[in-house]
Amino acid sequence: MKEYKLTKVSVSILFMFGFLLSCSSNDAGNSEGELDNVGNNTDYDITTVLSKFDGIEAVSYEVNGNTVTINTTDLPNHTSPYWPTNNPLYEAYNGTNANWRQNPNSIGEQNITFTISLNPSEAINKEATPMGPIGIARNGVIFFNQYAAGGAALTNEIDSFDQWYGHPAGTQYHYHIEPTFLTQEFGDDAFLGLLADGFPVYGPVENGIRLSNSDLDEFHGHTSVTPDFPEGIYHYHITDADPYINGNGFFGTPGNISR
Repeated sequence: MKEYKLTKVSVSILFMFGFLLSCSSNDAGNSEGELDNVGNNTDYDITTVLSKFDGIEAVSYEVNGNTVTINTTDLPNHTSPYWPTNNPLYEAYNGTNANWRQNPNSIGEQNITFTISLNPSEAINKEATPMGPIGIARNGVIFFNQYAAGGAALTNEIDSFDQWYGHPAGTQYHYHIEPTFLTQEFGDDAFLGLLADGFPVYGPVENGIRLSNSDLDEFHGHTSVTPDFPEGIYHYHITDADPYINGNGFFGTPGNISR
């Protein structure tokens, strides 16, 4: 009988202790939740990176309310064998691909306009990236997705990429993979441009670590702090394997692309 009373008292004490601990844990949990939100802000504003396009001859942009309209002539500011031979930027291929072959196209001026949200957010229904332009690099050259014409893999088309890993379709110059002119100039961890959904594209390195596809989600991005977004933002990374720039679609809702 005495043993029963002791057990009952013990249970009561444990119950009261558990209740107090639960209340204390709940308060601590709220604090920890608040801390968890640091660096995981979802009220994004990409206005600060627009200045990265300043001074680029191919690019002009204008902010209208909560969108930015970016126009580009899509003329690269670097050398290529795809320039006409009388252009000062013409340079014969001097890359490292022993299987390189020049396609029959050449670089020509375009008129491509992106209307992009300044406050990108995750889309409820994700859209596949289209063939053709899906975003714009900071030098005004457009990004294409991971597919060659007809939705084929890039395996053969890569052999026509110039020394900066771009090439023209018709006269429309573009990058499918890492634009090495930009990573060489600004760094492997630098801001490289925007996709049409407003989310930024960064190089293959983050915090000194070269990323692989396994470090990223199915859209080829993740959320973390970047030098341009100290409170964190969802962003894409370029890697050295398919899908290179973007995965199974836009993470956010793409704006309008006209050409």
